[in-house]
Amino acid sequence: MTYEIACNSCGTPLYSGFDLRSPADVLKASEFRCRKCGMKLATAKFAVEVKKIDGSFD
Repeated sequence: MTYEIACNSCGTPLYSGFDLRSPADVLKASEFRCRKCGMKLATAKFAVEVKKIDGSFD
């Protein structure tokens, strides 16, 4: 399963991968700002969203 952290303002992926990483670790690398829109991001305002993607995963 792929794990993704994205900016809530513009939707830009800040992290995408198979390793589960904390939002604080991901945001620390970008100084708690979105690289695209510059929105200041806080770890307390993250929401978890699970989406099923149709397809075959062999």
